[in-house]
Amino acid sequence: MVRASFLLRMMIGLCVGSLGVTGTALAGAHAIPVASGGEFQVQVKATAMKVTPAVVSIGSTVIVREQAFSDEGLPFGLFKDAPLRRQYGQGSGVIVSPDGYILTNNHVIADAVDVDVILADRRQYKGRVVATDPKTDVAVVKIQATNLPTVIWGDSSTLAVGEFVLAIGNPLGLSRSVTFGIVSAVGRADVGVADFEDFIQTDAPINPGNSGGALVTLNGELVGINTAIASPTGGSVGVGFAIPSNMAKAAMQSLLKTGRVVRGFLGASTQDVTPLLGKIFRLPGVKGAIVTDVQAKGSAEKAGLKRGDVVVQFDGHDVMDSGHLRNLVAASTIGSKHRLDFLRESKPYQADLAVQEAPRERIKKSRAPLAVVATVHPLAGVVFDDVTVPLARQMDLAVTSGVVVTDIAEGSLAESSGLQPGDVVLELNRQPLSSFAVFQRLADPMKPSDLALLLVNRQGSVLYIPIQSE
Repeated sequence: MVRASFLLRMMIGLCVGSLGVTGTALAGAHAIPVASGGEFQVQVKATAMKVTPAVVSIGSTVIVREQAFSDEGLPFGLFKDAPLRRQYGQGSGVIVSPDGYILTNNHVIADAVDVDVILADRRQYKGRVVATDPKTDVAVVKIQATNLPTVIWGDSSTLAVGEFVLAIGNPLGLSRSVTFGIVSAVGRADVGVADFEDFIQTDAPINPGNSGGALVTLNGELVGINTAIASPTGGSVGVGFAIPSNMAKAAMQSLLKTGRVVRGFLGASTQDVTPLLGKIFRLPGVKGAIVTDVQAKGSAEKAGLKRGDVVVQFDGHDVMDSGHLRNLVAASTIGSKHRLDFLRESKPYQADLAVQEAPRERIKKSRAPLAVVATVHPLAGVVFDDVTVPLARQMDLAVTSGVVVTDIAEGSLAESSGLQPGDVVLELNRQPLSSFAVFQRLADPMKPSDLALLLVNRQGSVLYIPIQSE
């Protein structure tokens, strides 16, 4: 875990470095024999030339509100509405298909109202955010182009500590930058960047602007998406983190197929084994995941797990901690069965776990951003809720049941279409709504280009509001 004195900074870029090396690079499946420093340099140069054309610069524009200011002319010390302004950011991305699909970090394009993509040959395109997954910090951007250069996918599970890697991106706005280093650790979690973390740690220099860029082997295979750095100053100190390509690829494929990431779910709460807990539970070592709670009718309960059990292996592989177990289950196919080895009162047991799909989070639990990308979902930026008697009284509604708009992000497609807080939604695309659950079932499958036809009751007046991107 990164020490508290270090600040975790989101990145976007890269600087150039070089090393003269002789000997043999031992890197598991990627082992590269090196006869001399000259031959090694030729390999590095060839890889940089091959991969750099597929790494792009991404510029994003976000609407933010200036800090509010007081006005002595207003009564009772009220504040004027703070003005809005445009804020610009920069990051990197990796072209993964010839027809313009680009993989990047969610934090690079989060809340962006405008996305610009600049290729290595300086061609510039408007980018469309196809889908995002904040839980892994992955996002997919699309540009209208064909015959684009791409990066070859690598298998991140074969990476070994000490393997040589190149980081390619646009650090500090310096496009087409390449740096060199080694994999200094794998399986890093609890970094604090995303909900699902299994980071590759590298000492290849990366800086703000590298986020979303490529981490590749000497063969030019994509094994990671650069995401964050640990630094007391915000600059590179040789500790960078990348999302493993296997995790990023799985997230991207799920996003493109369903518009969201489908994950396996254990159906239980777990925590790490500490030295003290290891003694209390009489465990042979300080690893595994302690089950602290089991959800009714969940995968864990059906497998026979109980509170206090310690899961030590998943399909024969050691479980290092609770985050490791969660990642293993999350990456599993829904409905697949896996063998769990666990300890109960220090005695070994086995169970078969049938993986269930993780429950979807309700939209209303997520606060709407100040500005949203209209292409994510026609109703992006709108917060809906079930109408209750207290809420109806608070919002002065004429009804006491149904679905109500409680908040709308400024600059969202819904706001520009005329939807307002306090509107009670009676129908979505001619389907009646009796509750938020019904609304969510109808709204979730919608694509960015779909029409959302809302029938709303606005203080006694009933009207249709069509919402659709241009």
